[in-house]
Amino acid sequence: MSAGEEVICRSGRTRPLWVVVRAGAAGAVLAVGRLVYSGTFADWWVAGGLLAALVGAGALHAATLEVRADAYGVHSGSRLRRRRSVPWHDVADLGVHIQYGRHGEQYVRVGVLTRDGRTRRLPLPLSVSAKDRPDFDATLDALRALHRRYGEPESDHLVVLAKHTAGRGVAVPVVLCVLLLAGAGLAAWFVPVTGATKEAWTSAVPCAAGTPPDERRACLTTVDAVVARTEVSRGKQAARLYFADGRPVDRVAVTRQAARAFRAGDRVELTLWRDRVRVVAGQHYVWREYFSGAGPVAVLAAGLALAAGWPGARVLMHRRGRRLPDDEVLPSVLPFLGVLVGTALWLLPLCYLHPLGLPASAGPLAWAAAGTLGTAGLLVPAWRATRIRTPRPAAAPDRGTAGEDVFVAARFLESTDYNPHHFGTHVVFGGGPPAVVPHSGPGRFAAREIPVRRLTAGRVRRLRGGDGEAVPRGWHVAELDDAGEPVRLAAAPADLSRVLHALDAARASAQTASPQTAPTGTAPAGTASTET
Repeated sequence: MSAGEEVICRSGRTRPLWVVVRAGAAGAVLAVGRLVYSGTFADWWVAGGLLAALVGAGALHAATLEVRADAYGVHSGSRLRRRRSVPWHDVADLGVHIQYGRHGEQYVRVGVLTRDGRTRRLPLPLSVSAKDRPDFDATLDALRALHRRYGEPESDHLVVLAKHTAGRGVAVPVVLCVLLLAGAGLAAWFVPVTGATKEAWTSAVPCAAGTPPDERRACLTTVDAVVARTEVSRGKQAARLYFADGRPVDRVAVTRQAARAFRAGDRVELTLWRDRVRVVAGQHYVWREYFSGAGPVAVLAAGLALAAGWPGARVLMHRRGRRLPDDEVLPSVLPFLGVLVGTALWLLPLCYLHPLGLPASAGPLAWAAAGTLGTAGLLVPAWRATRIRTPRPAAAPDRGTAGEDVFVAARFLESTDYNPHHFGTHVVFGGGPPAVVPHSGPGRFAAREIPVRRLTAGRVRRLRGGDGEAVPRGWHVAELDDAGEPVRLAAAPADLSRVLHALDAARASAQTASPQTAPTGTAPAGTASTET
């Protein structure tokens, strides 16, 4: 909230927090008393009291957290954390950071950008729903007013760092990419080991009479045993067979189906290889241990390497957009996902069939060469599709057949009298005056005519984080002036040019029919300047 020359932000719901604080204090007293009585930390009462005390400390921090802005700067702290201050002369700008929860919820916070390029997110104010967003916006406006009065903002533009903006960090994609590549390398290291183990098991023969004990690991040894009991697993736990007198082993892990097939008292024949039970053969069921070949492990390694390409593509897009403003939205990395899927179609079967390397035959070599060329062919259009497109002045498009309605996917991002409650999804023009409609035609059902005579255009720019997530990432935005009120029109670059030219033509026709003097210093809607 605001108080005179100050803006003070505190936690909104503190009553439940203070209840937790009191419980934590009681837990701390209990832990200390129990520790004095027992003299050891290895006590459930001591552990429970200490846990309650830690939770209470966190609640105390949240309940007493305060952010205060005055003529000197922004200050934040609580009873458990010392006060931190940033003077206004060190603040370059104030922005908005949007964080996303696991289920899509949004946490909106204020970010302080200092002159040295660092960004510090304030703990308050915080918006977690649409209900408290107006209060958040009012507090942000008050903070920006104090900054303008006592500091020197670098820009009047409010930077909104949302999902997919250039200013978002890449720490998570980098870590994920490294972990996936490390997993791929580890799986690749196991490929020859797994292949050798499978081959050795396949070629193993029963041990001959008189085989020395130290050589019996490499051959198959058969012994008789009696099942003492079975244990069927629940969830992800392994099922087990237990043997009478623990001979030759106490137990062996098997599948659930095997545990259900055997009964206590069943006489079985066990096959041992490398000092482990590999086969349990009964009268009605035979269980064999599964040995994975080199092919599945090679497929796993290749799959992990391809999966690492997804976060790697995100890092690449941030690198390509390093010169963009922090709040501009980066192009989608979905074209690179198509490259990864296309590569997987030829690489994974090749790894399964030839896990230890390509043979000298012409078939696999041609397969690999054709797949590599196909991946390169997919990579070129993906690279072009994800390039940073700067808005450029476009020539007047073909208007098509005279008198025919043309429906273009375009959205006004503000709620206006011709776009109430953001209902419009398309703009129609050609067969009549330009209008906003909630459908793609045909017909002008529910159309709201656009007042072209009061619209003037400013510039065309790329999508920003503050434009909302409902707008496709490849669209551009035209900033218009509606009788003094700023409005934004978003559409694909080519479609936006068509709509602006249609608005310009309709405006010219209206001025010809009823001449009026255009406002000084404004441009027609179809002659918007472009942001470079």
